[in-house]
Amino acid sequence: MLKLFRLFETISLVWVDQGYKKGLIEWAKAMCHITLEVVARPAGKGFQLLKRRWVVERTFAWLSNYRIHSKDYCHNPRHAEASVYAASVNLMMRRLA
Repeated sequence: MLKLFRLFETISLVWVDQGYKKGLIEWAKAMCHITLEVVARPAGKGFQLLKRRWVVERTFAWLSNYRIHSKDYCHNPRHAEASVYAASVNLMMRRLA
């Protein structure tokens, strides 16, 4: 996990689900100098919009338009990463055109 954080040194804030424990949050701050901010569900019943959740959901929705992301076809993590890059580049190129 430390290798991953060394690859992405510019990341300083990560939004996480409320399932993450306090020990992991403290470890990430001490070892990786990354702040993990828990996006907690507000008290109450029914549907509640979670802060910053739309960013993740929107990104997954955009990527799911590509067939390769409809199922887990990739057995190699590098291939999966490359397919996300390719889909993202395609999305950006269409918006710029």
